[in-house]
Amino acid sequence: MPKFKTHSGAKKRFKLTGSGKLRRQQANRRHYLEHKPSSLKRKLKGDLIVSKADTRVIKKMLGL
Repeated sequence: MPKFKTHSGAKKRFKLTGSGKLRRQQANRRHYLEHKPSSLKRKLKGDLIVSKADTRVIKKMLGL
């Protein structure tokens, strides 16, 4: 049986925490930052935990 390949897009976007949860960055923080208010940029600063509904699919993509 062939080896399972990790989804290369998913491995760049998600990290596993010590407790086994998945961490992701927030959207709308990539470009056009000079047009966005500082308050919005501060709110989008931190990482989020992936929702429970998406966790199973993403872990499968990561080979976990």
